[in-house]
Amino acid sequence: MRLWKFALSAVLLTSASDAAVVTLGTSNQPFVLTGTGINASGSGTARMTLGSCTYDGTNTTCVLSGPYTGLGNGGVYKFTAVYPGNGPSPLSAITTPPSSDSFTLSVTAGSFAFTLTPTDGKETQFYDLSGFIRYGASATCSGVSTCGVGAVSQSQGGVITGVVTGQWDTTPVVNAVISASAFGSFSAISPATWIEIYGTNLATVFSQTWAGGDFNGNNAPSAIGGTTVTVAGKPGFIDYVSPHQVNVQVPSGIPTGKQTLVVTTLGGPSIGTSLTVNIAEPGLLAPAAFNFGKGQYVVALFSNLVTYALPPGVTNAVPTARAKPGDTIVLYGVGFGTVTPNIDAGIIVTQSNALNGIQFTIGGVPATVQFAGLAGGYLGLYQFNVVVPANLPANDATPITFTLNGAPALQTLVLPIGN
Repeated sequence: MRLWKFALSAVLLTSASDAAVVTLGTSNQPFVLTGTGINASGSGTARMTLGSCTYDGTNTTCVLSGPYTGLGNGGVYKFTAVYPGNGPSPLSAITTPPSSDSFTLSVTAGSFAFTLTPTDGKETQFYDLSGFIRYGASATCSGVSTCGVGAVSQSQGGVITGVVTGQWDTTPVVNAVISASAFGSFSAISPATWIEIYGTNLATVFSQTWAGGDFNGNNAPSAIGGTTVTVAGKPGFIDYVSPHQVNVQVPSGIPTGKQTLVVTTLGGPSIGTSLTVNIAEPGLLAPAAFNFGKGQYVVALFSNLVTYALPPGVTNAVPTARAKPGDTIVLYGVGFGTVTPNIDAGIIVTQSNALNGIQFTIGGVPATVQFAGLAGGYLGLYQFNVVVPANLPANDATPITFTLNGAPALQTLVLPIGN
């Protein structure tokens, strides 16, 4: 049998030892690889046609399908390529080195999808592929002296045709975990904070954000689009999933120290990712879009919750004004720890509460904190109403910082002060 491997969109993944491997049965449809010669780097290039193709007058749809096993109770797999017109397939393969039967697959136009339909479930699409396909022993070649992927790829007009079998790894792979990027993007996390998970195969939907129907009363969902996340064995609360990013509120009550995060989809569980959990890992809302040259501005709203404390003219996207001594500004954060009374993660905040141990300074001067606690109507979002101290000089890059139970902030942020 002739073996070849490819990865979609030039991403070749390493299979985990406990990977969820889908074994593809014989397709019973011809798979055609047509060589287009050696490219400038010396690698062979080729175009592929998947199984049965039809042209509807606008687009060509090519499908390769067959049975699969190894995941759940098995079912039917399907590769689908859709591209405009009825010309050559846009699926392009590059073999490096040219003699290799392992190559990278890319799509130059249209779309390419890999879906599984379990015998007891609905069709599910995977967006990141890693694996291999084998041509059957009956595969035939023309236009080349040696029959193989590498040989065909190096030959103008070389063709290999046959039915195929193979295996694919559908396991979620976690590459990085950080606290919410707009709130400091820290490598350590804390109970009930918000985190972002990056990787591949993290979801079997293109993109999905929680909606009202996903909530059970005030309780947030622990699964979106079939994706779940656990930290220290406890389920987190998910508000967004995509194949390459998942946003999660960490569960309450997890121990500090080294803990393990696992993402699970229809494709199985990821290998556990080790994280450092602290009692608190506080960060204020200060997205990269608020870095205007003089420094990283914190998101600070005036009491009308419309106007932002930013130097006038730095942006036309929102109303702006400089904060003045005596003004009350509203700040937001995540990861600040337990409030009184306690409110667990995963629950929309509906009751009054307070965060103790927080102190702000602006321009090095202690500021009065009128309110500190979880914001009503949200999950895991802290609100701080802070009064700008008197007698501060005008400065568009006035430092603003805080301590939490005596521990200093990890962010370097500024605030524009006027007179």
